[in-house]
Amino acid sequence: MCQKEVMEQSAGIMYRKSCASSAACLIASAGYQSFCSPGKLNSVCISCCNTPLCNGPRPKKRSSSATALRPWLPSTILLLKIALFLAHC
Repeated sequence: MCQKEVMEQSAGIMYRKSCASSAACLIASAGYQSFCSPGKLNSVCISCCNTPLCNGPRPKKRSSSATALRPWLPSTILLLKIALFLAHC
């Protein structure tokens, strides 16, 4: 399965995406249910899914000047992430 972890910290929202067995993902998801409060500091939410790329891209942020100067950069990073994801799943 694909597993997605979303952690809301004072420095911002952190995303961790990985592959996990069905049992491991479901256990982790259930274990963190009490810590999942989207929009609140120190929230940790874990979700599981089992279709290709179902844990998808993270939500888009407001554009920064660095990204605006290199519009090709997000596409390149996304392609690299997809390639790494497919190599590990």
